[in-house]
Amino acid sequence: MPVEATILSEARTPALDVDQVRRQFPILSRKVNGKPLIYFDNAATTQKPRVVIDAIRNYYQSENANIHRGVHTLSQEATSAYELARQKVARFINAPDPRQIIFTRGTTEGINLVASTYGRKFLRGGDEIILSAMEHHSNIVPWQLLAEEIGAKIRVIPMNDRGELLLDEFARLLNDRTKIVSIVHLSNSLGTVNPVKEIIAKAHQRGAVVLVDGAQWVAHAPTDVRKLDADFYAFSGHKLYGPTGIGVLYGKAELLEAMPPYQGGGDMISSVTFEKTTYNVLPHKFEAGTPHIAGGIGLGAAIDFVSSIGLQNIARHERELLAHGTRLLQEIPGVRIIGTARDKGGVISFVVENPSLATLDVGMRLDADGIAVRTGHHCCQPVMDRLKISATARASFAMYNTKQEIESLAASLRKILEIDANKTAQRRVNAADAKAARKPESDSVQFPSAAAASPQTAADELIETFDLLGDWEQRHQYLIDEGDKLPPMLREMKTEANRVRGCMSMVHLVTRKRPGTADVMEFLADSDAAIVRGLIWTLQRVYSGQTAPAILAFDIEGFLKRLGLNQQLSMGRRNGLSSMIQRIRAEAANLIGQNRS
Repeated sequence: MPVEATILSEARTPALDVDQVRRQFPILSRKVNGKPLIYFDNAATTQKPRVVIDAIRNYYQSENANIHRGVHTLSQEATSAYELARQKVARFINAPDPRQIIFTRGTTEGINLVASTYGRKFLRGGDEIILSAMEHHSNIVPWQLLAEEIGAKIRVIPMNDRGELLLDEFARLLNDRTKIVSIVHLSNSLGTVNPVKEIIAKAHQRGAVVLVDGAQWVAHAPTDVRKLDADFYAFSGHKLYGPTGIGVLYGKAELLEAMPPYQGGGDMISSVTFEKTTYNVLPHKFEAGTPHIAGGIGLGAAIDFVSSIGLQNIARHERELLAHGTRLLQEIPGVRIIGTARDKGGVISFVVENPSLATLDVGMRLDADGIAVRTGHHCCQPVMDRLKISATARASFAMYNTKQEIESLAASLRKILEIDANKTAQRRVNAADAKAARKPESDSVQFPSAAAASPQTAADELIETFDLLGDWEQRHQYLIDEGDKLPPMLREMKTEANRVRGCMSMVHLVTRKRPGTADVMEFLADSDAAIVRGLIWTLQRVYSGQTAPAILAFDIEGFLKRLGLNQQLSMGRRNGLSSMIQRIRAEAANLIGQNRS
């Protein structure tokens, strides 16, 4: 990844032996959908080298015991390994003292810790908190909760269309009311590397403290909290080739000493009576209860591994991957890269500018080729709103990725676009034929009528069909094919009022009472994602043309479970499906209420 000149030396170092690195990661030998795994979801979590897996297994097999207060051998060994990991972290980020390393569950908890302790103690109503337009939700919501509680105000550093912060605007935002600046080091959604050293210096001139979200940075380039002069620096182990559920909050000693505890419990106390409790020294004051011991030990092993490879080697290799990937994707007609900052890390977010091919569809079709990318808003909805898009596909690189893998990604994208272009052309032909065959009087919108006598009967028929199809790949294709046959929805129906919130893709849904009936409800819906159109078709089969009481009485969750959708859909997709169901059921309840009144 490209890094700040003040941090990364330009001295020549040996080239990274990627084949040797890859052999250290057992998961990279597996296949997905019959294809070799190509893992480009490293911004979400990195894969784990064998030494990390072995360190965790060794703890549970040979050293498993609680830490700090035990006098027996296992406890002493576990304590030593856990505290050694803390020392490794301190050296890794050049912290002055291991006492300044607080183990957390991850970056999110580190930010929440600072907002809940430093924020509540030192901020007052009218004070200001500065964030940036590209922050992850975990660096927005904790500050919103604090601001709502104490009456503080959140100010936002804007960014340009390239995904670069406007530092002149940041300077104008700073004032005597600014108490905290919380900024991402490397954007997970855009790949932008922010000039955090400059931001910290400007904030300090106005007396503000600065928290840096380093979740995406620390695995890709050297981190020196002393050179940065960061007041707080948070990151997660699982993005650093370590375990999930372990993270780090670094803080300047004087700030940590002044902050109250984050949680109460064992190990964070010095003495307890019913009259008064005195708190333990750093770092234990902030580490209540039994910690993630195996996670800490695994993180220490991950740091040893990364250090043995060399962060300068990793940074140079990932810069080459970024340049190669950017060039290849820019050459694909219909693919647009989102986030083109001059200083970028190994993240390429992109959209396919084809209204019939949603980001979710791209991700699922890449997965069919064994290529793992992330799709959605990446917990950065304000970024998507700023750039006027709903989602991107994101390929994010790590030390074990290769140029050949990126070439496979580009080839797969070209194939997806070609197949979709052919399907789109055929759909246009079919639509034209259908329009020519229609009588003029039937040229209006057609709401689907009932597929069966009751929702349950329609559901049973669908379940029988799915059972015959067999595996999920066949069922998935069946849904997409049926979704292509949805009744058309007029453009004027696709309003904000008819949009279904909670879906990762764009979904519009319109219901009506069938003319001449008391309580029969019909609905039309459409989406920019092929799989979602398939889900809409499924809901139309069981709901549209049925009475409102029958809709409310139908066990939709049981049906979806029997169909196998709950097991196959991602959490975000299940949430979107639930939002559509809630909208339909709410409209059915409204219809019943209207009849009663």
